[in-house]
Amino acid sequence: MPNAHPVVSREAWIAARKRLLVREKEFTRARDELNRQRRELPWTPVQRDYVFEGPAGAQSLAALFDGRTQLIVYHFMFGPDWEQGCKMCSFWADNFSRIIVHLNQRDVSMVAVSRAPIEKIEAFKRRMGWEFRWVSSIGNTFNHDFNVSFTPEEMAKGEVDYNYTMQRFPSEEAPGISVFHRAASGGLHHTYSCYSRGLDMLNVAYHYLDLVPKGRDEGALPWPMAWVQYHDRYGA
Repeated sequence: MPNAHPVVSREAWIAARKRLLVREKEFTRARDELNRQRRELPWTPVQRDYVFEGPAGAQSLAALFDGRTQLIVYHFMFGPDWEQGCKMCSFWADNFSRIIVHLNQRDVSMVAVSRAPIEKIEAFKRRMGWEFRWVSSIGNTFNHDFNVSFTPEEMAKGEVDYNYTMQRFPSEEAPGISVFHRAASGGLHHTYSCYSRGLDMLNVAYHYLDLVPKGRDEGALPWPMAWVQYHDRYGA
């Protein structure tokens, strides 16, 4: 934050704040409209019978709904040969546990999915103190089908299909969010997926940082989230 930041009277501050409030209200209305359009997207059927490994054994995608009609999946970067989950995904996951009970009241279940074996997932989950449901997709093509895991052949080509475009990506695993609906007939539909900056909506910490004078304060870093550590490693 520059030392020469303007300092004004309370009256001048209120006037400036009211001018910004007009813009904030415009943004809120634009966000409401965008949310409405998101809900009106067409749906597409889920074509495969995905089976995941959880702590208690095999579970189908339908079972992950836990009796509800809506399911949010966080695609957590944790490859089969990794020893721990991604730091950045862990930053997002720190927002999950205590909100899921509220989502459940609105007919929404939430689960994290990774390609790591369930034993590694459970060990990392215990270390981090998380309570949300997290399953392994190591035995199916779920991550690849939803464009968050890439084969060695795809990586060798230099570009992968991520965030609805072909682009260079530094890892064989990528983050994302996918949303599904379960019809009364039992049929499953994919309703929405987002990636990259679209994931900001799930990170409460970033929304708080956007309110403070220094903001996210990432401009001078080698890359935006270079400061992020596992929550049990800060100060270590």
